[in-house]
Amino acid sequence: MGTGTSKPRISPMVDAHAHVFTADMPLRDRPRHAPTYDFTVEDYLKILDAHGVGFAVLAAASPWLDYNDYLIDCVKRNPRLRGTVILQPTVERYVMEAMARDGVIGVRLHMIGLDTMPDITTFEYRRTFRRIADLGWHIHLHAEGKELPALVPLLEQTGATLVIDHLGRPDPQGGIDSEGFKTMVRSVEKGRTWVKASGAYRLGLEKSSVYLKELIRRVGADKLVWGSDCPFVGVESTTYQSTIDWFTDTVTDPMDREKILGLNALKLYFTR
Repeated sequence: MGTGTSKPRISPMVDAHAHVFTADMPLRDRPRHAPTYDFTVEDYLKILDAHGVGFAVLAAASPWLDYNDYLIDCVKRNPRLRGTVILQPTVERYVMEAMARDGVIGVRLHMIGLDTMPDITTFEYRRTFRRIADLGWHIHLHAEGKELPALVPLLEQTGATLVIDHLGRPDPQGGIDSEGFKTMVRSVEKGRTWVKASGAYRLGLEKSSVYLKELIRRVGADKLVWGSDCPFVGVESTTYQSTIDWFTDTVTDPMDREKILGLNALKLYFTR
C-alpha cells in the first residue's frame, strides 16, 4: 500500500489537520474525549520528520474548548506550523490580531456532540465572522453532514473562506447522495470553500475513498487538502503511515496527489 509516495515530490507535504496537547490541560465539562496522556508538539514534529512531512496545521480540539494557550505557544515557536483556534463569539479584535501574529490562521467551529446547536446568526457571531474575514482567516467547520445544509449557506454569507473537516462527515446511509454532501459540493463549486481529506479511519476507509473520489470527480483537486488527524484520539491504534496510504491508494493521479498533499495547503495556510 501507499507506493505512490516513492516518486520525488515537487512541493513539501503538508498535514492540514493534527492536534497537540498535554494531560494537564483543563478539560471542558463533559468532554467527548478526555486523553490521559501527553502528545506534545515535539512528539508530533518527530512524526512529521519520520514521514517526510514539511509543514502542518494544528487544529484546536473540543475537549479543551477555547483553552488555546498550548496550541498558540506551539505555532508561535515553530515556523513550519499554523493553527486554528476555538473562540467564544465575545472575543475582541485585538486578541485575534495578536493570535494572527503568532501563527493562527482560522477559527474552528466545533458542532459535534452538542446538546443544542448555537445560533450563528446572532450579532456576536456575525461580528466575529466579519473579523475572521477581515483578518484573512478561515472558518474551520467540524459538523455532521446532516447539519451542512443549514450551516453552510449561513457561513457562505460571512465573506470568509470556509474549510470543512473530514470530508464533510457524510451521512453513512446517504453517502454521496446525501443532502449534506451535495451542499458541500455546491459550496466548493462557488470557489471559497475547501474540504479536508481527513478522518477516513473514523468514517470508514472504503466509504471515505468513495467520498474523496466523488469530490475530485465533481470539483477537481484544487480545493482539497490532506490531513492525518494525528494522534487519533479514541482510536490510537491508527498509524500515521496508514493515513498517507489511504490517501495514495485512493488518489492515483500524480498531479492531484501533488496538489492535495502539499501545494493546496501551502497556498491556503502558508501564503499570506
